[in-house]
Amino acid sequence: MVSMRQLRYFVEIVEAGSYSLAAERLFVAQSALSRQVKELEASAQVQLLTRGARRFELTQAGKTFYDGAKRLLFNLNETLVQTRHANRGEHGVIRVLHSSSVPFANPLMERIQSYLLANGNVSLEISQMSSEHQGEHIEEGRSDIGFVRLPIHIKYPGVRIKELYTEPLMLAVPVAHRLSQFNEVAVAALREESFVSLPHGERGGLSYRVAELCMRNGFFPRAARATSRKTTQLSLVEAQLGIAVVPASMRSISPAGVRFVSLKGTDNSTAVAMLYRRETSALVDGFAATLQGANWQ
Repeated sequence: MVSMRQLRYFVEIVEAGSYSLAAERLFVAQSALSRQVKELEASAQVQLLTRGARRFELTQAGKTFYDGAKRLLFNLNETLVQTRHANRGEHGVIRVLHSSSVPFANPLMERIQSYLLANGNVSLEISQMSSEHQGEHIEEGRSDIGFVRLPIHIKYPGVRIKELYTEPLMLAVPVAHRLSQFNEVAVAALREESFVSLPHGERGGLSYRVAELCMRNGFFPRAARATSRKTTQLSLVEAQLGIAVVPASMRSISPAGVRFVSLKGTDNSTAVAMLYRRETSALVDGFAATLQGANWQ
């Protein structure tokens, strides 16, 4: 039977890079570490480390085992943290991810504030992560909820995708740009402009949606000399390196040197979706249900 001690010792050895340093960090004898690893390999029925006179190397099985052991220890720690919260009378912590194109601004922030006001014993731990990586984190249990821009091309069988709301796309230009003087601009008028954000061939999200919009108007966005799919693109716009088409909510995090102009047409919108595991806790299910049932108008 593999013990949590053996997992912890094995992970520490790998991360320390040597038995001796791991023994110092763990305050145990080096011989005890060696014994625990041998017992671990016997239980797993595979060799995890190849040992030399002064160093060791992970076998292919050892690399796989290290990744899994690291994840198990992380999840155990998260469980202990939530248990302590419950012991103090708290309901728990929800680990939330959001892509850089889904800023914590209205309308999302307004609904989250309402949820927290109604659920005083719940807290959120918020991190930023790209849309294409959120699904993996959530399916593996490292996070609970994700907010992404549609479309999503990489889907995970254990993760639900629920569209929450749409919002207008807007043109972001430097304040000195010729188009900054207009109240409204047609997408077709951007044909000769340089875009600071282009889609990745295997990824969805905001940049893919913008390229789709441009192609519907007869052109593919031309790349600027500096590009980014993150909120950095607004800084690139301010530096007059190109233009961007972004959600209206990104105005709340925009630098001062960027002007936002409405786009002509009725189908110039972008959708935000929520990701969460199909089998999750009642706490996360309740949070997800609240957002799905919210009035996003």
